[in-house]
Amino acid sequence: MNLDTITAGVPLNEAKKALIMLHGRGAGAHDILSIAKYLDVADFALVAPQAENRTWYPYSFLVPINENEPSFSKSLEAVHQVLIAVQQNGIEKENIYFLGFSQGACLALEFTARNAAKYGGVVAFTGGLIGDKVYEEHYHGNFENTPVFIGTSDPDFHVPVERVNESEALLKKLGANVTKKIYDNIGHTISHDEIDLANELIFSKK
Repeated sequence: MNLDTITAGVPLNEAKKALIMLHGRGAGAHDILSIAKYLDVADFALVAPQAENRTWYPYSFLVPINENEPSFSKSLEAVHQVLIAVQQNGIEKENIYFLGFSQGACLALEFTARNAAKYGGVVAFTGGLIGDKVYEEHYHGNFENTPVFIGTSDPDFHVPVERVNESEALLKKLGANVTKKIYDNIGHTISHDEIDLANELIFSKK
């Protein structure tokens, strides 16, 4: 694991489950790790990579993808390397979970949809698939009923509900078991209800 990845919780070489946590724009790995104390992840290894200059890509997630290059591809590869490192510790994909907020939520959805498989679960606090539109040809694999929770505000200044709905449809097409909840005017934040639902739908399932 490289130096710009922070780990917490159960040591990776002892854990049976791992949660990869992706922070938002302008934040850092420590910020997203602080959410873990509200989640039912006491028996998880927690892994939070740090984006270069505190951002996964420079512009909105809704601009044409090439405008966010090379940062966009580098960020996808960074998540891929974290996934490989977790697997090298003997943790199977079906016991690997992803969670992100805002820009990190977009990246978590984008990475897992491009590499759909049976994961433990995916939590996207305010996010959607990346690009000026949803390019179906970018996404491959089968989630095999992986639970996915997406929560967002309507309106949200950064993430339009229309893109959340399009992302939900694409994820379902790839075999994900998606729960979406749209909240009225809660702002660009993570609500207690979203935390409760993430625990109920993703982290508490046996």
